[in-house]
Amino acid sequence: MSTPALTTYQRHHLRPTYDHHVGRLFPAMVRASQAHVVMLTEQGLIPAERGARLLRGLAELRADTSAAPPFDGTFEDTYYLLEKRLAAACGVPASELDVQMARSRNDLDAGVFRILLRDQLVGVLDRVLATGATALAAADRYAEVVITGYTHRRPAQPTTIGHALAGYAEALAGEAAAYADLIDALNVSPLGSCAFAGTDLDIDPARVAELLGFAGLVTNSYEAVAGADHLVRVGTLNAQALATGARLARTLMDWLSWRWVTTPGDFTQGSSIMPQKRNPVVLEHLVSYAGATAADAASVLNNVGAAWWEDSNNATTDVQVRLWESNDRTDRFFALLGGFLAEIEPLEPPSAEEIVASGATTTAAADALTRHGVPFRAAHSVVGRLVRAGAPDTWTAEGVRAAAQGITDRLDDDAVADLLAAAVRPELVLDRAQVDGPGRCAVRNQAAALRSRFDTVAGRLAAVRARLAAADEALDAVAAERAAR
Repeated sequence: MSTPALTTYQRHHLRPTYDHHVGRLFPAMVRASQAHVVMLTEQGLIPAERGARLLRGLAELRADTSAAPPFDGTFEDTYYLLEKRLAAACGVPASELDVQMARSRNDLDAGVFRILLRDQLVGVLDRVLATGATALAAADRYAEVVITGYTHRRPAQPTTIGHALAGYAEALAGEAAAYADLIDALNVSPLGSCAFAGTDLDIDPARVAELLGFAGLVTNSYEAVAGADHLVRVGTLNAQALATGARLARTLMDWLSWRWVTTPGDFTQGSSIMPQKRNPVVLEHLVSYAGATAADAASVLNNVGAAWWEDSNNATTDVQVRLWESNDRTDRFFALLGGFLAEIEPLEPPSAEEIVASGATTTAAADALTRHGVPFRAAHSVVGRLVRAGAPDTWTAEGVRAAAQGITDRLDDDAVADLLAAAVRPELVLDRAQVDGPGRCAVRNQAAALRSRFDTVAGRLAAVRARLAAADEALDAVAAERAAR
């Protein structure tokens, strides 16, 4: 018997939506259904024999790793595919199934989507932690590699590769904590809320939550299925984290172009015409990833903002692919950036002479005068005159005194000597004592403090993983025990 032709709606919406969703949703729906049936049986809402039959059928579906059937119009979506396949596995007509008792597509969708996002973000957080560890290791190694720091793409002040990378690691530490908070916010169960108003049946939502690894329940059944703030937070946190990483990627492009650091071979492509080229295109891709992730976040915000509070399509179902792709892209972003940072090494960082010639030491020269009691604006003006007269390596004691005439009479021989030394010795920055600055000891202390922050988040992540593993084990055991009855 031939299958009826698909309608326009089926062909242009239901089928592509099914194709996008079924591979992710179906296994999670089976798992959620196992927990639901266990609970229904424990509560006496379905007889033990019917519960056992359902659990045997669900176990068969869970063990079946074959590809999902193509959409043929005989079922509406993944939810109805589950019922169709479960009925076949149980050897009963769909009319005899109890799997949707005290459950709606609304709360099932909300619960399954939280499970999927939770699992994806656990992987993303792993990548963020690994990238942070890589950045801190490089910060330690290169805490004494002096470079020119830039503002407005112009030479500004001496710093070090280690100082710059420790700075990025601090941003990652904040993002890692935000991902851990977001996982906690996601890890509450909406299951049991049904369409939005719950049920008069004596269900135990907390038991379902426990078996699926959730840490608790959404407080309000309306919010459980209508709420979308957690979805917005996923999209926007990914966009934030990648935007910050893309800025580092742009800076790394400069370092490679200036030959300050090596170009990792694993992250380059050759030219189709120029034999000498080794193009670090991965850095360009990272910038593009950030743009695409920002677009995903904008799409989520737009859909959520355009929906009624009760609408679980615009505000939830229709944003799922955007968030899956956002999480996948974020995972790949940090895998690439962390891998890149692991391989870079100093190549030809700027020499002291080059740093001095760029003018980057002049702020330190002005600061040297202020240490001897010269007001800052006066010191700034003296050094400004010197800069206009010539490069710092041409300055002399006589020139300094001449530049100070009419500005300050507080220069003594020690002040002049300190100014001249600061002007031509960028490596003095390595001795800077300021705790957040580029001094070698300061950078290594920063790295140690940041490792502690990463360790705290890693501990939180381990606790989530332990909860999920324990829940999996418990659900497997009770489902198998009840299926055998």
